[in-house]
Amino acid sequence: MMAIYGPLALILDVAFYFILAHVIMSWLISFQVLNLHQQFVAQLWYGLNKVLEPIYGPIRRIMPDTRPLDLAPLVAIIIIISLRNYILPAILLG
Repeated sequence: MMAIYGPLALILDVAFYFILAHVIMSWLISFQVLNLHQQFVAQLWYGLNKVLEPIYGPIRRIMPDTRPLDLAPLVAIIIIISLRNYILPAILLG
């Protein structure tokens, strides 16, 4: 079972860091530290949005609309942490 646990934990870790980078980048764009008119910043931002939209989409459909504040990344991080630390070890290693 360790052969399954390792890659799944790695995928969850990568998703966690992508979400963390997306949240930090959204703050920097909101406070105008980063500018979307710069080509590298825009490509990175749109790339992260495309990668994370399949994760955020179902969460946004379930949650109520809190228009100025997007809580989908927070819920996704909570789900990833609970999967990585509690659910996967109990299922695969327990």
